[in-house]
Amino acid sequence: MYEVQAANPLPPVPPRPERAVQREWRRLVDHSAAAGILSRPLLGRLPLRRVVPQDVHSLLDYAGGAALVAAGLASGGGAAKAAGWVLGGAALGVSLLTDYRLSLTKLIPIEAHEIADYVYGLGAVAAPFVLGYAKRRPAVAAVHVLVGLSAVVASLFTDYRCQTGMHLGGELATDPEGIGG
Repeated sequence: MYEVQAANPLPPVPPRPERAVQREWRRLVDHSAAAGILSRPLLGRLPLRRVVPQDVHSLLDYAGGAALVAAGLASGGGAAKAAGWVLGGAALGVSLLTDYRLSLTKLIPIEAHEIADYVYGLGAVAAPFVLGYAKRRPAVAAVHVLVGLSAVVASLFTDYRCQTGMHLGGELATDPEGIGG
């Protein structure tokens, strides 16, 4: 007569959305390499994968800029010196002004920094051949080409993140999760 019906399990309760204050607090205390706000993809596709942490990329930018300047200084003069100063100075200047953790101030959106990385990387690869010092200063040319190639390759795989929410075209609310998130 009486039938016992199994109680239907309740559906899982979705997690409460994180409030803005909690999200900002988490971002302030997060010292991991993935701290920050995810950048918008360039051209809908770049970077190809986000496996290089932003802080590692920042250190590579500073080291690459310094190497370009040093190679230019060691060249003795002419086009190689000018190229080293211009390319290295641009890389260091953009890095010091970009909206990421290891910068002096946050004036340049992270997407603009990514574009600058591709431009200065390709410029460093082309400069020895376009300016004609590849044969006269092969060591300087090799440094410029290697730094340029490493900048482009690193940019293709960097997990670009900004700190203040500054993006090209205005602010974008994104989820500050870990690498590959």
